[in-house]
Amino acid sequence: MTRVPELRGRRLKLRELRPSDHEPFTRILTHRLLTRYLGVDRMDEGEAHDAFARSLNQPHAHPRHRYTLAVSGLDDDTLTGTMGLLVEGYGNNAMLTSLVLLPGAPTAGHGHEAGRLLMAYGFGHLGLHRIWAGHRSDHHRMAEVMHAAGLHREATLRHLFRTQGCWHDVTTYAALAPEWKRQATEAELAILDSGPRARTS
Repeated sequence: MTRVPELRGRRLKLRELRPSDHEPFTRILTHRLLTRYLGVDRMDEGEAHDAFARSLNQPHAHPRHRYTLAVSGLDDDTLTGTMGLLVEGYGNNAMLTSLVLLPGAPTAGHGHEAGRLLMAYGFGHLGLHRIWAGHRSDHHRMAEVMHAAGLHREATLRHLFRTQGCWHDVTTYAALAPEWKRQATEAELAILDSGPRARTS
């Protein structure tokens, strides 16, 4: 198995999914507002259950390309959101995905920290050179989150995906390992220092 160790920041932590995360994970994917800006439509209960089963099985894949992690508080393992990384099949690139935080949770408003922790793991342990992310161009609050995560705006991809019966433009951002490491926090440097491993993909 390829399991991600617990990644701890100042306000939250990332960890692998557990069977007990089924209920809050399903609540996210079946919620009309929480899925509004995702790249997939809101799911029904059965679809969300299948998505959870696939995500729970990710550590068994070899090589592992998908990392869907639980976001929780530092002293509480309850899933309060998700954060993902999709390692691309060429080069040393990956895309941040699946950032959703439950409203009212202690981790709400700190999505950039979840992204930074996963980027530190990607640039460190996974030996990635470039990590990128995107948001629907009409989701204006996400620009601030992207910049706080250390990502720089690159382009607008027109009509990248279709949800809720409409095509959506996506604004993309990226960070390169050498540049991002220079502004990493102490906690992020500790994750980075876990060292890159040889890429098998």
